[in-house]
Amino acid sequence: MSISRLNAIAAVTSYKPIEKPLNFSETPSKDLFGVNVFSDAVMKERLPEQVYQAMRRTIDQGEKLDISVADAVAAAMRDWAIEKGATHYAHVFYPLTGLTAEKHDSFLEPDGKGGVVAEFSAKQLIQGEPDASSFPSGGLRATFEARGYTAWDITSPAYILENPNGTTLCIPTVFCSWTGEALDKKTPLLRSLQALNLQARRILKLFGDADPGLVFSTAGCEQEYFLIDRNFYFARPDLVTAGRTLFGAKPSKGQELEDQYFSAIPERVLACMLETEQELYKLGVPVKTRHNEVAPAQYEIAPVYENANLATDHQYLVMRTLQRVALKYGMACLLHEKPFAGINGSGKHLNWSLATSSANLLEPGTTPHSNMQFLVFCAAAIRAVHLYGDLLRATVAHSGNDHRLGTSEAPPAIISVYLGEQLTDIFEQIANGGASRSKEPGYLNVGVDTLPAFPKDAGDRNRTSPFAFTGNKFEFRMVGSSQSVSGPLVALNTIMADSLDYIASALEKRTGEDAAGLSAAVQEVLQQIVRDHGAIIFNGDNYCESWQKEAARRGLPNHANSVDALAALADTKNVELMAKHHVLSPREMESRHEIYLERYVKDVAVESRLTRMIARTMVFPMAVQYQHQLATTALALEQLGKAHCTSTLDALNEQVKQLQEAMQKLEEMLAAPVEGSTLDHAVHARDTIVPAMAAVREIADRLECLVSDEIWSLPTYQEMLFIK
Repeated sequence: MSISRLNAIAAVTSYKPIEKPLNFSETPSKDLFGVNVFSDAVMKERLPEQVYQAMRRTIDQGEKLDISVADAVAAAMRDWAIEKGATHYAHVFYPLTGLTAEKHDSFLEPDGKGGVVAEFSAKQLIQGEPDASSFPSGGLRATFEARGYTAWDITSPAYILENPNGTTLCIPTVFCSWTGEALDKKTPLLRSLQALNLQARRILKLFGDADPGLVFSTAGCEQEYFLIDRNFYFARPDLVTAGRTLFGAKPSKGQELEDQYFSAIPERVLACMLETEQELYKLGVPVKTRHNEVAPAQYEIAPVYENANLATDHQYLVMRTLQRVALKYGMACLLHEKPFAGINGSGKHLNWSLATSSANLLEPGTTPHSNMQFLVFCAAAIRAVHLYGDLLRATVAHSGNDHRLGTSEAPPAIISVYLGEQLTDIFEQIANGGASRSKEPGYLNVGVDTLPAFPKDAGDRNRTSPFAFTGNKFEFRMVGSSQSVSGPLVALNTIMADSLDYIASALEKRTGEDAAGLSAAVQEVLQQIVRDHGAIIFNGDNYCESWQKEAARRGLPNHANSVDALAALADTKNVELMAKHHVLSPREMESRHEIYLERYVKDVAVESRLTRMIARTMVFPMAVQYQHQLATTALALEQLGKAHCTSTLDALNEQVKQLQEAMQKLEEMLAAPVEGSTLDHAVHARDTIVPAMAAVREIADRLECLVSDEIWSLPTYQEMLFIK
């Protein structure tokens, strides 16, 4: 039996809480929430009234911040942070690596008299200067052009990050080059929110709301993840380096009994979840839901939805906190989209809507057929996804997601919109002349006398749809679990802004000053949208083969892999869209196309080298060792004149031979030079390296089922998924 398995079993069977649990009767969750955030309440208490009001106008209404108030904010933030034990501050930014980055600076400055004083000026708050040369730029910056800037994002509050040896004041920032071009994921998001606000306010003005305040998108990100014992994690070089298993035979039992989903949470896992939530509460992250997911050892955490910019920052904190807290409980948190082949992978369902401070603009109400404003926003989403579905698909293109999309737990690569029975019926009425009714939700009676009939929704849900209306929001289900939600949000906000611009222009042209003619104009515009873009609406099973054929007939693209999907970033219509709304310039779009293709190539390169190394130095020696044992036994029996069967040895010999051939083929492909552009390298990786890796794995997984368990040192799926 492998040492890692013994250690993991010991860790589970001897598990005890690692520290005194938090007494929630003495410290309720509501008292923990936001204690480490420079929140509205903290600002109101510590800032002069005029400074506080200036901050609120910037946050609530999008007004430009008066720089003169920054000194007062910096002083208050410094004092608050030092009281919390902070010795350093960090501008936290989000480069195109998909991870967070931060540079820590001390508050302490020499006083010229042999001592120090705590300083934190407005300049230090507003702007930092990390080296930009070592981050992906896609040609925006040459290697020798190092200057980059971080700039304070006032709309996302600063927070304290705790460490056993101290705390750090973290300030969310944008990250741009000396030329002003975005090198990060936050800057385009803020630009897209600005574009969305501009166009949405035009629509609301047409409906009589001359001053709706700031219009923004909201997001709620359901995070799926795996937890496995760290003894297994460190015994798997593929998990440590690539985040997923490159080898592993299917276990005797996986998820086919459907007994994992929402089942009781194991004690050690639940303890980890509780502490994770406690830490997230302190950071003001409104996490609400936790449960077992479909696959063994898979779980989910989900917040309530909030402003999209803040939700994006919080999503990074969720991932970071999950991984940090898991270590304390002897576990590793796996955020890869497909850490284990053959069972469900992990996504990050993005619940997206539009709102003002007082209303959800995608709330249909009880009679959606007569809710013109809602129908306009809903129709805008339909048009947006139909015209720019390829762009939306490109935002989730990632080597890890290629293993997940289109399988049993994730939507296919074809983008479609699910509306449900009620809304589909309303838009069909509109296409045929006008909507006059809404299907009633009704009541559900389950046939138990002690249970009253209870109200049901007007339509069912569709878990196979990539973009589904779910009551008062859309759920985009294609985002990978390790990915930032910024990219999808940038696309959703921008394509929605474009559709709202189209509708507002059409309505303004048709109505002029005649407000009474608005209803007829809305009917005319909605009718045209349904006729032109209704092909994107599909309420059926997105997994079935017939849908792929039907989608092709409707002209919907099917980009099944990242290399094909990323081409949308270079498509003229998408480049022009982003430039039109001042979200990403043509150079910035080009850079992202280059960066994400290069990331795909690098991911495949790392995995292929790992495949070669593990196969040659671990799998092959284990197989040969067992081969030697069987051959020695067979020879001894033969010398004794005893009858013996060599079928297992024969099968093993054949698999070892095939493994050597497959390894040699992979070696040759890795050594072969590849000429051309980054796209050429990506195509080569997809069409040549990935299949060669899969061939090695297929044979290695067959060997796992042949080689003695005592010899096979790699932790198996059976162990990793079920010892918890």
